Amino acid sequence: MDLSIIILNYNTKQLTLDAIQSVYDSELSYSYEIILVDNASTDGLVEEMPAIYPQVRVIANKENVGFSRANNQGIRISEGRYILLLNSDTVLEKDALQKMILFMDQHPEVGAGGGKLVLPDGSLDKACRRGFPTPSASFYYAFGFSKLFPDNPRFNQYQLGYLSPDETYPVDCLVGAFMMVRREAIDQVGLLDEEFFMYGEDIDWCYRIKQAGWEIYYYPEVKITHYKGASSRRKPWKIVYEFHRAMYLFHRKHYQKKYSAPMNMLVYSGISVKLTLAIVSNGLKRLR
Repeated sequence: MDLSIIILNYNTKQLTLDAIQSVYDSELSYSYEIILVDNASTDGLVEEMPAIYPQVRVIANKENVGFSRANNQGIRISEGRYILLLNSDTVLEKDALQKMILFMDQHPEVGAGGGKLVLPDGSLDKACRRGFPTPSASFYYAFGFSKLFPDNPRFNQYQLGYLSPDETYPVDCLVGAFMMVRREAIDQVGLLDEEFFMYGEDIDWCYRIKQAGWEIYYYPEVKITHYKGASSRRKPWKIVYEFHRAMYLFHRKHYQKKYSAPMNMLVYSGISVKLTLAIVSNGLKRLR
């Protein structure tokens, strides 16, 4: 088996069906399987899946176990030499999978590869190729320096805005919406860290893959449409909390020992302030 595609569903029935159909519409000469992991959805997809796509392997959880744990469930039963994490809110171009596997086959040093994700309006999903969120990178990003100086590498360490989105190059991390990982790399570094519930697990995985000596590449010849929610949409408290909790977990795991106590206190205080502001902003949107 060449490729195992893991798709997580949580009450996104139609989006999930569209994502699966885009896989089956692909022009692909490699063997593959699709593993659908459902996190206790109430949309009826699990019950309907045998009639719609009987070849899809389904794992039906009785509770929402989060992004990391659900994907790990799929990885554990997968058989492919490559694993693809694919969001339910994505649609592949017909040659995306073929090109991504071919690229990985031609570059055995690459442990994980990702493509160019674009939003429905045609703009780049900036999360598809990023630098690690070091304290300095996070500071410049959080306080708007990256927007003020978009062509300055120092102020754009995180979103890499100074690099062309149409060129191929190594990066620190990709986005879990579309990330193809080599089986050997997973065997070496382990599965996704399940302490991350729904954010940060892709960055953490990429960090560990790079630490193990593998390359991580952004390959824009592979194109995917990402129907992610608009940033202005009101977010449930759980999502706001988990987003900021992931920041804390990543810093504690990978950077805390590298920095002084005052610097760590500053980082954690910044995360707390940002969480507070996000809660206030979310509350105002709810009132509106």
